[in-house]
Amino acid sequence: DIEPDMPLLWVLRDILNLTGTKYSCGIAQCGACTVILEGNAVRSCTLPVSAAQNRSITTLEGLGSVARPHPLQKAFIEEQAAQCAMCMNGMIMTAKVHLDKNPNPSDAQIKQALNGNLCRCGSYLRILRAIRRAAREKA
Repeated sequence: DIEPDMPLLWVLRDILNLTGTKYSCGIAQCGACTVILEGNAVRSCTLPVSAAQNRSITTLEGLGSVARPHPLQKAFIEEQAAQCAMCMNGMIMTAKVHLDKNPNPSDAQIKQALNGNLCRCGSYLRILRAIRRAAREKA
């Protein structure tokens, strides 16, 4: 019953009530809407739902829970990486994909992986510390 060109972001947020994925720029430039689509970080604000049909999608809610947070979620809390938290979904989801592919990244590799994610509060150093912490804990 959904229009095939509807952005995946609207399906997740408005129909499925999965609000961890954020709307920010609407043009796939900031990363707040990032989800994991079959192992790759993708921007859901411009991805038509038809492109995700019958494919594996993981949202922030799928990583962990309040009782059992994913190591990245736990590290972001412990490092107090969020200020306003608009970018946290994109940062965590992008970091998850990166750590799955490179479990022991250098700071330069983490920065490169997050290059397309914007944090308007400037929490980049705390975000970097959180990702390093999660990588250590997973190792």
